[in-house]
Amino acid sequence: MEETIPPKQAGNLQDYEAALKEFTWSSVDKEFDWSKGGAYNVAREAIDRHAQNWRKNKIALYSITATNEVRKYTFGELSELTGRFASGLEKLGAVKGDRIFVFLDRTSELYIAMIGITKMGGISGPLFSALGPEAVKDRALDSSARFFITSPYLYKRLEPVLDDLVDVEKFIIVGDNEGLGEKTVKFEEVIGSGDPNYQAVNMAPTDPYIIHYTSGSTGKPKGVLLGHKSMIQQWYTSRYVLDLREEDTYWCTADPGWVTGTSYGIFGPWFLGTTLISYEGRFDARTWYSIIQNYGVTVWYTAPTALRMLMRAGDDLVREFNFSKLRHVCSVGEPLNAEVVRWGMRVLDRRIHDTWWQTETGAQLICNYPCMAIKPGSMGRPIPGVIAAVVDENGVEVPPKKEGFLALRPGWPSMMLGIWRNTSRFKEYFRVPGWYIAGDQAYKDEDGYFWFLGRADDVIKTSGERLGPFEVESALIEHPAVAEAGVIGKPDELRGEIVKAFITLRPEHKPSEQLKEDISKFVKTRLAYYAYPREIEFVDSLPKTRSGKIMRRVLKAKELGQPLGDLSTLED
Repeated sequence: MEETIPPKQAGNLQDYEAALKEFTWSSVDKEFDWSKGGAYNVAREAIDRHAQNWRKNKIALYSITATNEVRKYTFGELSELTGRFASGLEKLGAVKGDRIFVFLDRTSELYIAMIGITKMGGISGPLFSALGPEAVKDRALDSSARFFITSPYLYKRLEPVLDDLVDVEKFIIVGDNEGLGEKTVKFEEVIGSGDPNYQAVNMAPTDPYIIHYTSGSTGKPKGVLLGHKSMIQQWYTSRYVLDLREEDTYWCTADPGWVTGTSYGIFGPWFLGTTLISYEGRFDARTWYSIIQNYGVTVWYTAPTALRMLMRAGDDLVREFNFSKLRHVCSVGEPLNAEVVRWGMRVLDRRIHDTWWQTETGAQLICNYPCMAIKPGSMGRPIPGVIAAVVDENGVEVPPKKEGFLALRPGWPSMMLGIWRNTSRFKEYFRVPGWYIAGDQAYKDEDGYFWFLGRADDVIKTSGERLGPFEVESALIEHPAVAEAGVIGKPDELRGEIVKAFITLRPEHKPSEQLKEDISKFVKTRLAYYAYPREIEFVDSLPKTRSGKIMRRVLKAKELGQPLGDLSTLED
């Protein structure tokens, strides 16, 4: 019988099947001030309207520094600070539609800047603080960014490319700008020059509020534009997928350089007036558990990589902490292995809800919900208001359990407006008539649950069979010695391709030929005869993006001696 984990409680979404039949996007409009005549602007809806009601003195943000100091901000305080920043930007010459990049660590100034830019009608471009100078240059030149908000040490990192950043008029420095040149101005001076009562600019639903650069497997990163109308879907999914409520304290661990860190690390939860936590420091299992316990985190949104690293830190560590306030856990960024879901039940006594979406989709699309049974390893089912299917190359839906392309009917509210200055790339997503093609291979089961098999270009063809790498990786991490695994197809004269696995081991295990054999046998007993790794290489770490995705194309390129392509979003 198929493994399922029943719901513990229904949550905000009481009846998924009823919502599928009855829900309309227009029913969400009444949740926003613009439906009552206010300015149409995501920054106004995220901050200012709460500052005008009883939430004015509610904590909006606990900003935890890398040294574990905490800065607290109410909605009222953020409304004034972001108003001052928006107004200060205009005094520097910024106008509606300008691309304004935020190149900062996860400090409170990042959040103030992002909301302030959006208030004055700018398009914010959040960048990972781990990016190198060339990667930043590519993005700045592609978008013709006019302003940068950054810190002294990150500004110094850009020194090799400063002369190339021809469109940038001012660098706004969080901290001291002494000796950094005449193009710089202090963040506090911009804030000091601004009007705390600044009113958000009225925007059109199809005006972009953000540009997120996302890496393809080849070529330069592309600038995905999301529009102000994304707020409709971000509000809905924050309420019904993240299950957020008035009294919640919510922690999204994603960096705002990645879309989860803005759609669900800034805007979505703030549309609901939720208290957010941000943490500037790097991953550390004990620190993360301490944050959940000490701040009484009730809803936690994180990534499979982080969860696997917590598993690696050991079950004993979990027992030192009290997670009694933690009600709901969600995961995003790459598929959630069944073993991690089982660990969540066994060790945290919490269901972990996988969610699927992309930078280009702007918000969650296929998810697991508190009211629904979880099938470990499954992506879940589409959110109400969205039609998803698995189709062949002609756009024809394939039968249950048959592999095909994951496809969505275009037109959901948060769908990207376009790719910056690249219409041909945008059109590629809609090459199959009537569908948005995600680039993922999947199948759908008889109950309507979707199952991820791999990126279309990652699929392995071995001995005449097609195999998704995720399936093999999931089987591998069930082995007690394996911490993480990345799987590729390696060319082979006899079989077309063979499965090669790159494996990091748990601390108590050492590499050996015997262990390789043991791991291969272990997978053989779980998957089809052709699906086990015929080659295993033990590695210290796997190449991953900052958002936690294993970069299989980098593993493959290294294995085959090919160019590595764009590495700008790789972890340090």
